[in-house]
Amino acid sequence: MEITGKPGRRIALGVILLFSLVSLAFSQAQATAQANDSRQSNDVSQLKKQIADQQKQIEELRKLMNEMVQRQNQTVQGSPSPSLGQVASVTPVLPSAPNSAAGVLPSIGAMTPAIGTASPQAGAEKADAPTAIHFKGITLTPGGFMVAETVWRSKALSADINTPLNAVPFQGSPTNQISEFNASGRQSRISMLAEGKLANVKIGGYYEADFLSAGVTSNNNQSNSYTFRQRQFWGQANFNSGWTVTGGQMWSLVTETRKGLDNRTEAAPLTIDAQYTVGFSWARQYGFRVTKNLGDKVWLGFSVESPATTLTVHGNNNNFLLGAPGTGGGLFNPIANYAFSAAPDFIAKAAFEPGWGHFEVFGVLRNFRDRVYPNFASATNPTAGAFNDNRLGGGVGINARVPLANKKVEVGLHFLAGDGIGRYGTSGLPDVTVRPDGTLAPIRNFQSLGALELHPTPKLDIYMYAGGEYAARTAYTAAGKAVGYGSPLFNNFACLVEPLPGAAVSTPTGVGGSTGFVPGSLGGNCTGDTKNLIEGTIGFWYRFYKGPKGTIQWGPQYSYISRNTWSGVGTGTVTGVPVISNGSPHGIENMVFTSFRYYIP
Repeated sequence: MEITGKPGRRIALGVILLFSLVSLAFSQAQATAQANDSRQSNDVSQLKKQIADQQKQIEELRKLMNEMVQRQNQTVQGSPSPSLGQVASVTPVLPSAPNSAAGVLPSIGAMTPAIGTASPQAGAEKADAPTAIHFKGITLTPGGFMVAETVWRSKALSADINTPLNAVPFQGSPTNQISEFNASGRQSRISMLAEGKLANVKIGGYYEADFLSAGVTSNNNQSNSYTFRQRQFWGQANFNSGWTVTGGQMWSLVTETRKGLDNRTEAAPLTIDAQYTVGFSWARQYGFRVTKNLGDKVWLGFSVESPATTLTVHGNNNNFLLGAPGTGGGLFNPIANYAFSAAPDFIAKAAFEPGWGHFEVFGVLRNFRDRVYPNFASATNPTAGAFNDNRLGGGVGINARVPLANKKVEVGLHFLAGDGIGRYGTSGLPDVTVRPDGTLAPIRNFQSLGALELHPTPKLDIYMYAGGEYAARTAYTAAGKAVGYGSPLFNNFACLVEPLPGAAVSTPTGVGGSTGFVPGSLGGNCTGDTKNLIEGTIGFWYRFYKGPKGTIQWGPQYSYISRNTWSGVGTGTVTGVPVISNGSPHGIENMVFTSFRYYIP
């Protein structure tokens, strides 16, 4: 019969101990009797030797039982439990002692407390405490959470729990006239941390994924079968000397951290919105990062990261080439554009923790490239003289986070400024535009975020954020024609007039909508280049339970977004009707989120 469970294992250990001690006592009694019979031979020296041998065996038994107790304690803390047969298999059969002396056997009572430490009633909660899985010398720690979330928006964006911030509709857009409500479990997340310890280095890696991705068969009509996506997947070597090397897909080094420059301490906003909040600078992408810890006060880091280029252009001639749609054979998305990048992005950062906060300064260096066709208008040889043009971009930033009132209040500040850094802002403003001659022009960009996070009780977190992102006017005129970004000569008068729904359009990828599902487009007379985005957010999380069984929490969030544009031409005619405006359309969005979550312990 197999005895299972923690009480069964304790009984089995007690039985084994009792059997061993009784056997030993019997042997000792037998040895004593034999010693009495041999008094006449006066062989005292042999008796002493036998007694010494038996004492050694008793000490071996004590050592063995201590090891068994330690194994039992490990079982209580989450290690795989040995069966009774396994415990018995490691208990050696003690050799019978022909002679022994009475009075040297340890009492059962003296041994009981050591075994009892594994099973006090007060330790019942500890027995279910969060644990890791030990496998072939490494420690595997699972994590993640399950969610039930909702979002209501005053202006429809046709978006799930994440908000396309730079798509807030203008006054004339059909989606500006109708609200939307969506419910989702797609932000549910799973993760796994793997760690192994060597003599001078801790090695391991981390994997994290959710369901905020869509395949060609994904929809909300019935099965809600959305695809699984990779958020993070990286490996790491953390040396005792303070050097750490990390490679894989991870949060960019641009992202603020809470502790040093350590992965998995990123200071992401506490929002339900999976796009976070305007002004937050981040990316999750390939990175190869090297950091150095200098006495837990200063950290230095350098990262080589995957490049990409976001482009906005109007009115240009077809005289430049930046990239191409993805190819299926190359495992890229065929309906997404990919720039032909010349070099990775380079990021350097220093972090400081003087004892009263966390502070960072960092810099980003980027390279942009396109192919220019200066003779595009030639009828005989339009590609003659074509050349590749490279432009540098980059920026500098600071992060500061200070705890106050015994860490019940946290105040944070983030700022990043530079040329061609739009894609590192959560709003997705453009990196570059194009000059009339086909060369690239990095757009000046600012990103800022203020944070106030309150932790009045262990069960309650309250958060408030105010952020903004700005893209500078980068406009040119050639032969009376406006090109670039944000030109005052671009038409914006149609941004106030609502158009009829569009017709279904067939495309090579099959993405073209169907009747009733194509909102009318504001058209070429509504350029609407974003000047700035401003968002205010407030919300809280309340934890009903947090302990060895996991965490159950609920929270609401309210956000207000204002999208403002560079002014253009505000007067014109739409479907024969004159329109007069200031030429600066804007959009307003109100959003309410809720989230119910269970976190794995």
